[in-house]
Amino acid sequence: MTKYVKYKVKYMGEFFGKPTFGTPQGVYSWQHLLYVSFLMVVMVLLAIFIGIKCKNKDDKSKNLVLIWCAFLINGFEMFKFAFNLGASPDGASWKEDLPLYLCRVQLIAIPLAAFCKGRLKEAALDFVVVFGIIGATLGTLGSTENFNKYPVLSFYNIITGITHSISGFASLYIMISKMDSMKLKNWPIVITVLLSVCGLALIANAAFNENYMFLSYHDDTPYIIVHNMVGGISVLYKILVILLFVIYYFAFVYMYNLIKSKINQKTLVK
Repeated sequence: MTKYVKYKVKYMGEFFGKPTFGTPQGVYSWQHLLYVSFLMVVMVLLAIFIGIKCKNKDDKSKNLVLIWCAFLINGFEMFKFAFNLGASPDGASWKEDLPLYLCRVQLIAIPLAAFCKGRLKEAALDFVVVFGIIGATLGTLGSTENFNKYPVLSFYNIITGITHSISGFASLYIMISKMDSMKLKNWPIVITVLLSVCGLALIANAAFNENYMFLSYHDDTPYIIVHNMVGGISVLYKILVILLFVIYYFAFVYMYNLIKSKINQKTLVK
């Protein structure tokens, strides 16, 4: 076997996450941080460029970008789902890919924002804005399990990085292109969706022994702060995590509207 063939086999093994080839570089390694930084820079620059370009266009043109986001994020996720299902020896990998994490709820929220109308569209747009950017950041920078399990440039981490970046892009794009509403009157819809996902996650966690929405344990993510605050008491941990989701939503909407009003006031003065 030539050196080229050996390298190719080794690289492909690492890419598809086979542990017999190479060792994962680990979370917060320079490779991880460089990879996430690259994703974030591309995400922000694309959102700014396309957002400004579409800012003064009609609603239909603005919405076309979200339609593309909806197809792309779900297309990549279905591709990953099919690959994982085929590679799984017992066919149980589907449990890991259910849209019951805060970042994966965007698989549903972005299509709702793209294809619905009225208050449901407004609420979906706001949901994507509020939870898209934090999901993109925590889902890549704070994904300790994935980067400790797979090499940085592996199939799983690349596809996951792309889908999280699409989520973050959609969040920034909606704000920059002024598609957002951020009307507090839509809070019942947003909170109902959020609590419904949390409820389904709790049921699925009990049924499949999983950790959806990180409501079972912190898994060495930033949720460890919450875990330590309540002394590891499971019930209190679950309640506080869900409560923090709700508080974060209201705080985001309040601060967003406050900053927006300040900018509008300065514009009027000029």
